[in-house]
Amino acid sequence: MIQEIRVTSVEELIPLLSDQPYRPDLGRNRSLYVYRGMANADLPMVTSLRRNCKDLQRALEPAILKNFAKYAVMEDPTIAQSVWRQMFLGQHHGLPTRLLDWTQSALVALHFAVSEDNLEHMDEHDCMVWRTDIKELHALLPPKYQEVMSRSKAEVFSVDMLGQAASNIAAYDHDMGDRSMVVLEPPSIDSRIVNQYSFFCVVPMDMEDIEGFLDRYTKNTVKYVIDRSLRWRVRDMLDQLNMSERLIYPGLDGLSRWIARHYFVKAKPQDPPAASPGSFSP
Repeated sequence: MIQEIRVTSVEELIPLLSDQPYRPDLGRNRSLYVYRGMANADLPMVTSLRRNCKDLQRALEPAILKNFAKYAVMEDPTIAQSVWRQMFLGQHHGLPTRLLDWTQSALVALHFAVSEDNLEHMDEHDCMVWRTDIKELHALLPPKYQEVMSRSKAEVFSVDMLGQAASNIAAYDHDMGDRSMVVLEPPSIDSRIVNQYSFFCVVPMDMEDIEGFLDRYTKNTVKYVIDRSLRWRVRDMLDQLNMSERLIYPGLDGLSRWIARHYFVKAKPQDPPAASPGSFSP
């Protein structure tokens, strides 16, 4: 079941930022929650592959990955060895894939929730942060996937571990159906992956409604809907906490995006029209 929490004050964000259950086995406050920030609360949770290819995603995915691997081999000679590595590397560089971005940092998710490509839209809609539980998701996996985790003494899949469980996409889709999916921690190929504390859900092709799946099969999924009136306030708070494009996108690209937003001039409220001569204005 998805629990929806509406946030109308900064103070109401505290549970999102501090929710770390105590683990008696470790003697520490740690969780396996992952978060996903979305700038528009009205938009559904979909992969970039479905958004790009719509009903043809099943037919077009093999061609997308094949062509990416054919040309990307110059950058990474090992890419042909694993379809999962092709998928991950492609996602990282903007290729439409079935991977869904998550992060283990609630602050990173908040950054994406209160950011817009066009800052003029910041006041136009609510935003949201999703929270779900890796441990709960992986409890739904078929036995052979849980055996791979057990052998590796891991709670999250790596690219290599996923390859051990499913050598190809067809096998993965057959195993998952629409009732389970793997959460993958990608290799740290650059500082952006590290700084964003990135994780990915590998969405099976038959899972056409991700939110419906989370609502039916999970208990710890929460959707924090943040009122549009708070977006600039939270955005400024995150900057004060050093959570900005400079950290999320290390290098000159992130620096430029941060400077552009820092000097963005908000439109002033329109003054009421002046009364015409002879008209009555209360």
